[in-house]
Amino acid sequence: MAREAFTIDVDGAAQLRRTLRKAGADAADLKDANAAAAAIVARAGAAAAPRRTGRLAASVRGNRAVGAAVVRAGGARVPYAAPIHWGWPRRGIAAQPFLSDAARATEALWLAAFFRDMQSICDTVRGV
Repeated sequence: MAREAFTIDVDGAAQLRRTLRKAGADAADLKDANAAAAAIVARAGAAAAPRRTGRLAASVRGNRAVGAAVVRAGGARVPYAAPIHWGWPRRGIAAQPFLSDAARATEALWLAAFFRDMQSICDTVRGV
């Protein structure tokens, strides 16, 4: 089953991270900025997840990484998360892109939070 990738690229984000690291920014601060953005999407995605048992919604989580804000759903106990989200036409499962829709719907919120956190980091670093 082919899955379509859903990513949102922030132009210059990788260069900003490199510059901040060279200038002495704490990696934990970068993780916090990504975690805050991911949490916004994860909350909206969990609220929008289709419900039969609630396990799919409960499996939605954001990451805390330096390089990206990623929201995931599913796992060993919820292996059906991807087919529900992306669909599986051969099995008659229509796509219900609750995470993609949540990212789009909350874009203004998570983008503002991300840039606010990046600005706070920049304000603490000399030479940026």
